[in-house]
Amino acid sequence: MRIRTMVPAQDLPAVVSLWNGSVRAKEVVYAPLSEAYFTSKFISNPNYSPELSLVAEMDNKVAGFINGVCKKAFLPKETAQNTPGYLTCFFVHPACRLQGVGSQLVAALCARMKDAGKTRAACSGNNPINLDWTIPDTPGHDHNNAPGMDMESQGYEFLLKCGFDDVYREVAMYLNLADYRAPEDLAQRRQKLLDEGVYTGRYDVSLGYEFDGMCDRVGSEYWRKVLQDETSKASPRPILVATYNKSIVGFTGPVDRQPSGRGWFTGICTDPLFERRGIATVLFNLLMQEFIQAGAQFSTLFTGDTNHAQRIYTKTGFRVARRFSVMQRSL
Repeated sequence: MRIRTMVPAQDLPAVVSLWNGSVRAKEVVYAPLSEAYFTSKFISNPNYSPELSLVAEMDNKVAGFINGVCKKAFLPKETAQNTPGYLTCFFVHPACRLQGVGSQLVAALCARMKDAGKTRAACSGNNPINLDWTIPDTPGHDHNNAPGMDMESQGYEFLLKCGFDDVYREVAMYLNLADYRAPEDLAQRRQKLLDEGVYTGRYDVSLGYEFDGMCDRVGSEYWRKVLQDETSKASPRPILVATYNKSIVGFTGPVDRQPSGRGWFTGICTDPLFERRGIATVLFNLLMQEFIQAGAQFSTLFTGDTNHAQRIYTKTGFRVARRFSVMQRSL
């Protein structure tokens, strides 16, 4: 067996075959792959590192594939030194399993990440290569990012054996928007907040309200960047906010509908100074109504396995569709 860098011109058909074989066998929940999809999702990604796409070759045939990535585009406070190398995915041909192919691919990838200056390897939703996956027991409804390793897949136990630790768990949640029902007291809740000086609803970007205080207290550079980018656009997408005294103290969105019919948003947060007032519940229900108005058929999200926000999502009609593990090992 030989581990080498993948050569797309010669290896891509075999890699696609490995991927789609696992999809058909229901070993993974990833969406089916085409060569064009691989090129778009992997090679065209600005963070793609050719030396971190490896194949295992046996008898002049591709027996396995693994991809990793090191970030090249960073959020504020991120650097090449404080971010890990990310393991994106790996596949081994069924006829070549239990022969050390997978473990040698992982070892080779980790060695190359270490040579690149990384001290950790991670499998998480922070990977800049986001893999679409299909929600089980739905008519092909999808999610745009696998937030770690699917705990129902063989890959989870395999990575544990390769020295990865299960450091955090995410749950993926799903709602068919045809089943959504707004709380009967939603209008009253909004009015109560308004009586307290808190507006909830669509945000007019021309107001120029500040949101750095909220982002500082929440500790999210990602959401800061989302708000900065969206509010600076000439035609921003709808953003739902809670505002108080010319400050944004809660937000969700931006509201978007993907071609698959999925209602898409980056997340939901409330300024810690304004928690326990029902702001998140109000904003999240307004978000579902915006999705329906935009013609979305379903919505998905993922959140921490122990995050209390699950109660909000469950009351809105969401159900847990899958559990994922954020995994990590030292290099």
